[in-house]
Amino acid sequence: MEARVPFRVKEISATWDGADGYTGHNLAGASLSMGKPEAGAEVFSPTETMLLGLAGCTAIDVIDILRKKRQVPTDLKVRVRGKQRTDEYPFLFVEFQVEYLIWGENIEPRAVEQAIHLSEKKYCSVGATLEKAGPIHSTYRILKPGEAAE
Repeated sequence: MEARVPFRVKEISATWDGADGYTGHNLAGASLSMGKPEAGAEVFSPTETMLLGLAGCTAIDVIDILRKKRQVPTDLKVRVRGKQRTDEYPFLFVEFQVEYLIWGENIEPRAVEQAIHLSEKKYCSVGATLEKAGPIHSTYRILKPGEAAE
């Protein structure tokens, strides 16, 4: 007898504005503006939303894991850069860089490394999906509260 695989279905919609923009909606009522950034609108491109999904997915994991480790970040910023081919359609992503900026007092580097590792290898479904397109390289910096990231 075959084991049944459990599935979860996610659903979103994108509504066209009649010009170059779209608004994405989820079933909870949240929305996100998308479109062609070159049209001058303040929107995310569809490919940027993929990178945003990776940033959000891993950020949620890392904060949850750090809290369980009794680490108390005061702030977190995740920067994601995607290297995208532009020589032929479709313009596929081939590599990703994720940088974690973590602010807080007494944040243990080993705890941060473990949290990132667990997110990358076990929990982040967006990262696991994008990793099939190309490698994901991660770095992190621990900063004192109020310290500038640049």
